[in-house]
Amino acid sequence: MQYTKLGGTDIEISKLCIGCMSFGKAGTMHDWTLGEKESEEIIKQALSLGINFFDTANGYSAGTSEEYLGRAIKNNIARDKVVIASKVYFNEGRLSKNAILREIDGTLARLGTDYLDLYIIHRFDYDTPIEETMEALDHLVRCGKVRAIGASAMYGYQFHNMQLAAEKHGWTKFSAMENHYNLLYREDERELIPICRQLGVSLMPYSPLAGGHLSRATWRSDTLRSKTDKVAAGKYDRMEQQDMLIVERVKELSEKYGCKMSQIALAWQWAKGVASPIIGATKPQYLEDAAGALDVKLTDTDTAYLEELYVPHPVVGAIDKNPEQGVILLDEKK
Repeated sequence: MQYTKLGGTDIEISKLCIGCMSFGKAGTMHDWTLGEKESEEIIKQALSLGINFFDTANGYSAGTSEEYLGRAIKNNIARDKVVIASKVYFNEGRLSKNAILREIDGTLARLGTDYLDLYIIHRFDYDTPIEETMEALDHLVRCGKVRAIGASAMYGYQFHNMQLAAEKHGWTKFSAMENHYNLLYREDERELIPICRQLGVSLMPYSPLAGGHLSRATWRSDTLRSKTDKVAAGKYDRMEQQDMLIVERVKELSEKYGCKMSQIALAWQWAKGVASPIIGATKPQYLEDAAGALDVKLTDTDTAYLEELYVPHPVVGAIDKNPEQGVILLDEKK
């Protein structure tokens, strides 16, 4: 495994992050999530590969994702040997001061730890002043409950304004951005990603394999997730015809290098300066494949070839308003 620093902090993260949305009681959020025993097996496999970075959220599977992760960590490794991230937003009060102070305690209790390495705001909150949010996050850092803070999918100007507010008041600034980014969705290259680079913020994108579309030569598969994941369908199905042209190029390069398609997609992420793409693995082999991608080195010509056919996509990730209370699956295909 290879490692890098998270933003300007001294927190060392593996160049792969395990996305814990795959863990939790099935039916509480998704039908395809893994039970506790299966989740722990994936986590043990990740640890054996040297992966030390895990990303969950308070809203994943009604809190059971955090519970499964916390118990698996406690059973298998010392707390200070791993980097745990969780998120806040899809909860009552969104990113208000009261909500943040309440939700961090719930997250820590479910994880069975007294601190988080990284606390991420899951979306931009249109109802709470950004100063209130940033001051509350800074308080968590100062009192030792959180080591660093990050943000997730939002518009570039929103992220920039929040960083400016922190800088103006001497509060903790964001060190990480968890945004939607892959070969089939590159809209953040316009504003958000350049802002992150300018500010020294690490990129830890979710959906680096575009819901599995970059790991196989066909658009659909027979897996339970492919058949039931309405969120992935909502994110990607409307651009299937154009995006399959890119998938075909991923397949072509995988044959050229004698590797998996998923490894080409991940190698592209690192070639673009990503710190740690988030892998939502449901089988141990997926982690083996992801770790093997670190050995795949794309040339500039390869990268240009993969990117050449991209066309503008509808925005998926950043939101224009807060959803109704209780809504978590934003992009679900009805």
